[in-house]
Amino acid sequence: MIKVVGVRFRTAGKIYYFDPGNLDISQGSHVIVETARGIEFGTVIIAPKELPEEKVIQPLKSVIRIASQEDEKIEAKNRAKEKEAFQICLEKIQKRNMEMKLVDAEYTFDNNKLLFYFTADGRIDFRELVKDLAAVFRTRIELRQIGVRDETKILGGIGICGRPLCCNTFLSEFAPVSIKMAKEQNLSLNPSKISGVCGRLMCCLKNEEETYEYLNSRLPNVGDYVTTDDRLKGEVHSVNVLRQTVKVIVQIDDEKEIREYKIDQLRFKPKRRRDHAKLSAEELKELSALEDKGKSKIDDTH
Repeated sequence: MIKVVGVRFRTAGKIYYFDPGNLDISQGSHVIVETARGIEFGTVIIAPKELPEEKVIQPLKSVIRIASQEDEKIEAKNRAKEKEAFQICLEKIQKRNMEMKLVDAEYTFDNNKLLFYFTADGRIDFRELVKDLAAVFRTRIELRQIGVRDETKILGGIGICGRPLCCNTFLSEFAPVSIKMAKEQNLSLNPSKISGVCGRLMCCLKNEEETYEYLNSRLPNVGDYVTTDDRLKGEVHSVNVLRQTVKVIVQIDDEKEIREYKIDQLRFKPKRRRDHAKLSAEELKELSALEDKGKSKIDDTH
């Protein structure tokens, strides 16, 4: 077992482990740590605890110190300088007519590096821009291209649910989301209904996926034939996943009637296959652009 403390460097960012040493560190404290990018200012998210060594990436760097009032002032000063750096970089981009969208600027705590995050449709040759920025700021400059999901994570906003975006408030890493999840949850396959602010499939589709998979596995498919507890046979007209009820078209005295049954009132061959084969060619063509083929990251690579 090894003693660690979890530190986060940006809102809803990835949590990194450090050795707390003999320091009296509590959750919510600000600390100064050494990272691959240099000296950084972070917030303790996980109080000191012990973890198996195989769960910790070695070598484990130590916490340098608990942030002092002077450190807090330096951090606040850096945040103010970032706004100025953002404006200067924006002017340089506009002057060179570069097809890129500047998203954020970030100083390391020791001011040894200044990072600019941007989005672009393709690859951008920004070597001359780096020279311009280095001449102004007199420090190491790094331009990092990010994806639309990462852009939204940085900028934040309000989702269609009326709440602040999950990725900007608590979601530290993006989970893979697919069209199959929307289909499994019987959601409208209209892209405007299942897309987030970033234009990709909503991350929250993942939240209830396991529950829907389990509930759907207990239900027959629409069009399947079932036998009811009152010895009637019929075709499944529709299902209510959350209520676990099934509407069945049964024939009584030469007339067809729709009756609703609970799942335990039916007998049928267990079968649940809901996949992309059930999507029409038009749906696949329209929705394929929404699927994330990879996992774009803005992890600080500390």
